[in-house]
Amino acid sequence: MYEVCGEKEFKVLLALDPGDSISGVARKIDENRETIRRVVNRLEEAGYVAYDDGLQFLDQTIRDVGLEFLAAAAATSPPSISEAYVLPQFAGMDYAFTAIDAVYVWTRGGYQVAREPQDYPLFIAVHESDFDAWTAFFDRFEIPTAEERQPAAEFDGAIQIVLEPRSEIEAEMVDGRPVIPLQDTVAFANEYYATFESALDMLGRMYDDVDTDANYRMEPA
Repeated sequence: MYEVCGEKEFKVLLALDPGDSISGVARKIDENRETIRRVVNRLEEAGYVAYDDGLQFLDQTIRDVGLEFLAAAAATSPPSISEAYVLPQFAGMDYAFTAIDAVYVWTRGGYQVAREPQDYPLFIAVHESDFDAWTAFFDRFEIPTAEERQPAAEFDGAIQIVLEPRSEIEAEMVDGRPVIPLQDTVAFANEYYATFESALDMLGRMYDDVDTDANYRMEPA
């Protein structure tokens, strides 16, 4: 009975929205599709999910157990940076990556700036009404949150979450991650042009509908 309830199974259950495909869930939690297919097969055999016009829940209560399990595991093995990008999927609230992370997501990880493994903030837009709930959610994983980036010396651990409260959130999906629209991302990058000149050039080459004056080119080594 219990062998089906491992970490990957709980992650699938927490990330799954009714109607999701196996590939969609795999992208959400940054896992290999074949691995998630096997996980879903085990969950289906155990009676937790069914595949009927996409994945559907048969037992919702297991999700609460899954979140408790992951939070308890984080106490002994804190989330890595890659795992921190997946965690918001489990909160059950709308959000979108924004600011530096919007650029990071839209460039598909091709542009990274102003962060390092020892000091890594994630930037997330959330509904104003959900702000306290998001703070409580990340508290369960002992990840600090604030509305502004905090000096790394002020807390233990490398990861912090910068929450940007908004009255409305418009999001698009890129590689399984909700992110503010491309044009909003370009506007943010233009606002800080000196920092994101090369990112704007990258975005201009990746997407036909991006109009940018950036003409940055990497010099040969």
